[in-house]
Order: sequence, then structure tokens, then C-alpha cells
Amino acid sequence: MPDDPSLTSEGPPSEGLTSEQRRAGWRLMRAAVAPHRSWVVFGILAGLGWTAARVTVPLAIGKAVDDGVEATTDSRLGFWVGALLALGAIQAAFTGVRRFAAFRLALRVETDLRMRLVAHLQQLHFAFHDHAQTGQLMARANSDIAQVQNVVLLIPLTIASTLTMIAVAVVLVLRDPLLAMFALVTLPMLQIAATRFSHRMFPIGLAQQEKLAELSGVVEESITGIRVVKGFGAERRQLERLDVEADAVYRRSLDAAYLRAWFLPLIDLLPTLGLVGILWYGGHQVLDGALSIGDVIAANFYVLMLIWPLRMLGMLLGQIPRAIASAGRIHEVLATEPVIADRPGARALPDGPGEVRFEGVRFAYGGGRPVLDGLDLVIRGGEAVALVGATASGKTTVARLVPRFYDVDEGRVLIDGVDVRDVRLHDLRRSIGLVFEDTFLFSESVRANVAFADPDAPIDAVRTAARLAGADEFVSALPDGYETLVGQHGYTLSGGQRQRLAIARAVLADPRVLILDDATSSVDPSKEHEIRAALAEVMHGRTTLVIAHRPATIALADRVVLLDGGRVIADGTHDELLVTSEQYRAVLARAEVDDVREPS
Repeated sequence: MPDDPSLTSEGPPSEGLTSEQRRAGWRLMRAAVAPHRSWVVFGILAGLGWTAARVTVPLAIGKAVDDGVEATTDSRLGFWVGALLALGAIQAAFTGVRRFAAFRLALRVETDLRMRLVAHLQQLHFAFHDHAQTGQLMARANSDIAQVQNVVLLIPLTIASTLTMIAVAVVLVLRDPLLAMFALVTLPMLQIAATRFSHRMFPIGLAQQEKLAELSGVVEESITGIRVVKGFGAERRQLERLDVEADAVYRRSLDAAYLRAWFLPLIDLLPTLGLVGILWYGGHQVLDGALSIGDVIAANFYVLMLIWPLRMLGMLLGQIPRAIASAGRIHEVLATEPVIADRPGARALPDGPGEVRFEGVRFAYGGGRPVLDGLDLVIRGGEAVALVGATASGKTTVARLVPRFYDVDEGRVLIDGVDVRDVRLHDLRRSIGLVFEDTFLFSESVRANVAFADPDAPIDAVRTAARLAGADEFVSALPDGYETLVGQHGYTLSGGQRQRLAIARAVLADPRVLILDDATSSVDPSKEHEIRAALAEVMHGRTTLVIAHRPATIALADRVVLLDGGRVIADGTHDELLVTSEQYRAVLARAEVDDVREPS
């Protein structure tokens, strides 16, 4: 399935689910419930017990009334009072059991679906996440799954209520078919109304979920981009965007409320019409001696008993359209196949020094203009190579192809003579250490961030990695040392400190190949020397790919490769290229101008 444009902030929103997507939504819900069918059965059995006790109560009340009117002593009346108390206790016990079964089933399905969705999102390729909007994905993992959970919760309860309706109908028909007709004549009318309600509610439910997802996207961007929002004084603009999306959610919700406003009162009204019919017909039958007073009272109780099951049915009918729409939206993500996955017969990366080779590599993002066009490059095992070039020359793309974040369109990328597409992804990526230009730290302790690739690593190994990255000194000075929480995205630390922790994280993984993607970009040039020595120690004897533009960082490499137009146009040491390549000197000069412009 192609990447879904409705998941992006730029792409058009879905116009609605197709019939196939609706069926997929139903299949998803059935598949989610199937592993827990024993709890469904348990809930139904509890519902049968609850129904049996509940349906018996009006019979006991009718008998108690008749015996109380006819008897000369209260002995029989006492028996029926005791029976009613016993039936009430049984009904209460089964109520607790069936509700526990319903909630247990719903919560388990919700947990399983959320785990499945998040696990699948982690398996999806980078190209999917390049286009998908985080807020849309969060909406599917939260509000959409919650809608499915709501319907699953109602399933055992509604089944019990439906059994009650059937039992009531059977009892009434067996006692007096004509009386049953007056009591149940409104049910076909209810069926017609319910069908119309469900058909009209589905598109509204879908629109609600889509608008909620768009609202989540705006909220997510406003929070994660708070520094940009405040930096440009754009709070009012974000509030205006939020107001537009919140108003759209309000309008869709109001449409749903309007439908419920006429349907739910109808559920209350129709049984009342049945009561009127019973009182009219039953009263005449009592006067004629064909029915007892107890029979009429029992029939009234039975009609009153239909109100809650009908309301439960109405709730389910109101929830199902939103749940189907939500399940269809979840299916859109789960049906997206990972483009980057293990090939059949994929194997572990064999031992080797870490040689990286690009052979005739051609690559373009999303079928656009080629970023790499016939790239040939060899990085020998243990060698440090700096990739240099103007913006859009393909430097970062080279770094993304080594761990197979993307697959090449033509040619091959090899590590120690093996095509990376023939290596198991887990083994490949555990052999490569990455320090990205945009440093990301998790809202955990310093220790947990450094030991991200190996959570069980001893503290001594964590300290050693931090020491190599030049981070041990400032970490030890933190309030709780290595147990200090770094806060959201690590923003409680400076850019240089975050960068050093990222380097320590890569070092602890002990990779065969280390990729430093502009790893000093967020460090002030005047302080870059603080981590340059650490980088030199980390890179020693390790195959390293350095993407850099500052001369001091480039000088750490054994070789410099100049890229332009997705190809190698110059190759040599830093000093050699300064003498032989005018384009290399121009790239460095431009980088120095950019550094001067950066705030100190």
C-alpha cells in the first residue's frame, strides 16, 4: 500500500472510507477480539445468567401481586419477597461478572492494538515517516484505538441486553400473543430508525476522527516546535490554526449530537407507546376476567425492561460508525508494508575491518531528481573519511544509505564485501554507530540515554563511553550525575553537551562503522576544540564517515572526498585538496562565512 497522503500535513484529507476499507475495519476489529474470544464467551454466559434472573423478576412480582390479592394470609407473599431478594442478589452477582468480562476484554484489545500499531510504525521505512505527520499517527494510536475499545466494551453488554429483549419477547408471546403484539409493536419502527441513524452517522463519525487527527497535528506541532513559535512571536498564528481545527471538530461533533438528539429520545418514546397499548388492552382483559392484575403488572415491567437494552443498542449503533471509521484509519497504517525489510535468506554481517564500498550508486528521494548519480567510493577498514560538498551535494544521503535507511535505485552499497541488502537489518544497524546533526535525547536519565543501544550496560562502561566522548566531566557535575533526567529532547542541556552524549551513545554500541553526520554543527566554533580531541580518540582505528564543513573537523579525517552532483569530484588529504581543488577551497570559504554569521 502506498504512503497514505492523509497522514501528512501537506496531503489532501481522506474524502471517506471505501467499502473495502469499511470491511477492513470490521476485519481488524474481529481480528483484535479473536484472541480473547474466551472472555467474550465468559461474558455471554454471565449475560445469560443475568438475563435469566432479570426476566424472572417480573414473573415473581406478578405472582406476588396475585397471591397478595387472593390470599388470606401473608405466607405466600413472604415467599415471593424472599424469592425477589434472591433473584436480585443473583442478578447483582452476574452484573459484576459480565461487566468485569466486558472491561477486561476491551482493555486487552486496546492494549494489543496499540502495541501492534506502535510496533508496526517502528518497522516502517524512513520514507513513510518523512511524509507522515506525527499528530496524525498519534491520533490513530490514541483516539482511533479508543473508539474501537468503546465498541468492544459494549459487545458483551449489548449481547446480554439483546438476550433480555429476546427473552422478554418469548415470555410475552407465550403468556398472551395479543398482549405481546401491543408491547412489541414499536420494535420494527425502532429497527427502521436505527438503520437510518447508522447510515447517517457513519460519514459524520469518519469526519470526526479525521478532524480530531488534524487537531492533534496542530497541537503536536505547537508543542514540539514551541521554541520556533516563541522565537518568531507566532503564538497568535498557532492559536488561529488551533481555533480553525477545534471549530471543525466542534461542528462535526455537533452534527453527531444532533443525530443522537432525535434518535435516543425515540428509544425512550417507543417503549412508552407499548406501555399505553398494554394498559389499554390489559385493562380491558382484567375487567373481562381474561387476565389477572399480576399478568398486566408483569407485562408492564417487561416493557420497562426493554428501555435499557434499547438504549444500549442505540449507544452501540452510535459508536459503531466511528469505530469502523477508526479501525479503517488504523488499517491504513497497518496495511502499509515496510519497504526496507530483511530479504529472504538475509544473514549476519561477517567479520571484517569495516570496509565500506559504493559501486555505481544512483539514488533519488521519492522518484525525484537523483541525489547520487553513479557514485563510486571506497572507505578502507579503520580509515576516517570526511565527506565535503555544497548543500544538496549528497553528503547526508551517503550516510543514510550505509545503515540502509533507504535502498539504492541502482548500484550497491557493501560493508566488508557484502551488499547491505543481504544483511539482517538488526545486525547491520547494530554494527553502525550514528551521531546525527539533529541530536535527539530521550526524556530519561543520562545513563539511559548513553546506554540506549545496551540498556544492561554496567555503569563503568557508560562512564568509559562518556569519558571518550568528553562528557564525563560535565555529567559528573550534574545534580544526580548519571541518573540526572535530561528533560524533553534533552533541552535542559546545551547543544554541545547533547552532542557529546550522542557521541557517547554511539561509542557504547562499539560499532564497526561510525557515522558522524555534521556532529559538531550545534557546537559553537569557539568551543569545538572541546570535543575534537574526544572525536579523534573515538575515531582511532575505527572506520569513520565524517560529514562536515568546518576545516578543524575535516582535519580529523585521513582522507577528504569532495562531492558535487552526487559524484566524487576530488579525493585526497585536506592539505592536498587545499592546493589542488579550487572548488574545495570555495566550499570551505563558504562554510567559514556561515560560521561567522552564526550567533556566539
